[in-house]
Amino acid sequence: MFEFVRTHQRLMQFLLLLLIIPSFALVGLQSYSSFGDGANTVAKVAGQPITQQELDNALRQQMDSMRQAFGERFDPKMLETPEAKQGVLDNLISQRVLAATVNSEHLSVSDQSLQQAILSVPALQGADGKFDNERYKSLLAAQGMAPTMYEARLRQDMAMQQLNGAVQATAFTPKTVAMRLSDINDQERDVQELLFKTADYAAQVKVTDAMLQDYYTRNAKEFEIPEQIKADYVLLDSAAIAAQVTVSDADIKSYYDQNQSRYTTPEERRASHILVSVKKDAPATEQAAAKAKAEALLAEVRKNPAEFAKVAKANSQDTASAEMGGDLGYFGSGMMVKPFDDAASKLKQGEISDLVQSDFGYHIIELTGIKAAQLKPLDEVKAEIGAEIKKQLAARKFTEMAETFSNTVYEQGDSLKAVADKLHLQIQSAANLGRQPNPAVAATAPYNNQKFLTALYSDESLKNKHNTEAVEVAPNTFIAGHVVEYKPVTKRSFEEVQAIIRDKVTRTEETALAKKAGEEKLAALKAQDNASGFGATQTVSRAKNQGIDPLAFEAVMKANTTKLPAYVGVTLPQQGYAVYRIAKVGQPATQDQARRIAEQQQITGVLAQQEMLAYVDVLKEKAKVKILKPVVATPVDGGDKQN
Repeated sequence: MFEFVRTHQRLMQFLLLLLIIPSFALVGLQSYSSFGDGANTVAKVAGQPITQQELDNALRQQMDSMRQAFGERFDPKMLETPEAKQGVLDNLISQRVLAATVNSEHLSVSDQSLQQAILSVPALQGADGKFDNERYKSLLAAQGMAPTMYEARLRQDMAMQQLNGAVQATAFTPKTVAMRLSDINDQERDVQELLFKTADYAAQVKVTDAMLQDYYTRNAKEFEIPEQIKADYVLLDSAAIAAQVTVSDADIKSYYDQNQSRYTTPEERRASHILVSVKKDAPATEQAAAKAKAEALLAEVRKNPAEFAKVAKANSQDTASAEMGGDLGYFGSGMMVKPFDDAASKLKQGEISDLVQSDFGYHIIELTGIKAAQLKPLDEVKAEIGAEIKKQLAARKFTEMAETFSNTVYEQGDSLKAVADKLHLQIQSAANLGRQPNPAVAATAPYNNQKFLTALYSDESLKNKHNTEAVEVAPNTFIAGHVVEYKPVTKRSFEEVQAIIRDKVTRTEETALAKKAGEEKLAALKAQDNASGFGATQTVSRAKNQGIDPLAFEAVMKANTTKLPAYVGVTLPQQGYAVYRIAKVGQPATQDQARRIAEQQQITGVLAQQEMLAYVDVLKEKAKVKILKPVVATPVDGGDKQN
């Protein structure tokens, strides 16, 4: 990757968002026309709101995508910063303005392109490699979507991608620019090293007691042992309360009887349809032609209902279902668009509807099956109901116990025994607690929480020996502590660390002597070239820099080579001071043309993204985008609230 690409941080952030935020049509985001409560609005685009719920959904989806991409290396804290959240909001705004542009410019995608996109999705292909219509419909049904609804959204998403592609296609990289950058990347430098090793100067180093004492005094904090607290604590959380809640069979039976609708599988209907597509805002002539075609097809299937599947396959413009003879499978109430859903709910099995007009055109519906609603037996849902009742009782009990917990730790503040006895909680202990959370301890440990540690180190707890207040360290999780032992900041004695200091001072002095000798040699070489003493010649370039220290490589490649041989010196930690002699600069004998073409494409891709960023910025200005609420660093996934 070229250096200039590494420095374009805003661009790289945008590229990352494009990679890890999934397309709305593929994950079932809310429709772009679905807006929320004004009080929940975080931003406005062309007067239309982006709600906090939409932002939270986008954050959650991005977290899921990153978890899949990074696996065990994923850290949720990556998305808890204001910068990360602002990036997600910016992406939502960009999607909104691009969708508005697609609509205003009447951009669309052909049925053939849409069908090809759906048929090529690997997840929708069966074991034989062919499109699996049942899998397609079941995946959509799991998201509460019908094929027609999904296809409309996918069509808009593809139109947005076309707009994106059209803008990016305006970017190009002049061949001379690409060649120059590739030449810089390929440039080879013949280098020799002369290393002044620190170990070679050990005999010259004279370390005195005064030097050791001086280092000990000047670097006092290096030898400090931080203050620490040992504390007892009690924890009130859902698990502690649930352990105290019991649910009887009578409670379960009563709940089952009162909530039978929750355990009833609703009626499902299976239908086939024939769609004659026409937009609602199409000219009257197109509307009339579509209706006439639909009426002719309706007459044909009513005359011979057994031919419905054949007619649907030949004439329906719902490409996904047409292949299956118009079959839409089973669906529940509300899963299809209105008025399709209403019409299907009124048909008897085997009956064919009149023409039904929706936003997608004219439908002819045949009801092919009905699954009656079924109540699950009590034994099948008994465990589920017991858990639900326990959860409700625990939540109710938690509210009562939380108040008692808070009051007791305050009113009887000399010990945690009273609250532990009253609420049947266990007193636990934690040692070596500092003022800040310990990164070596699990972040989920309740005592390894900043608010709790702050409370422990307060004067009330530390000096007055009182319990801390009840601290909420997570949703439905309270902790209170009592300081058992406090160890103030101490300093390791000089005698204890004298050997460590001697080693540090010795190495510092050795490095200083090596550097002095190296700089003197460097000055002499710049005045008069002399290759004696240098090691073997090594050829390095940005494309191949193995075998040379990274600090040395950076210095060598930045060195001014207008006059050869050129010299550069650099301090190498733990090694000494190195002088490098650059005797030759040139291009490799053979060029990797495939890589050069890839580099040109890479540069063009970066410029294309810049064009897209600029275009989106113009659209945002035109849409009068307003950020109404600042984005703050709070966990996206639950957990502590940051004050």
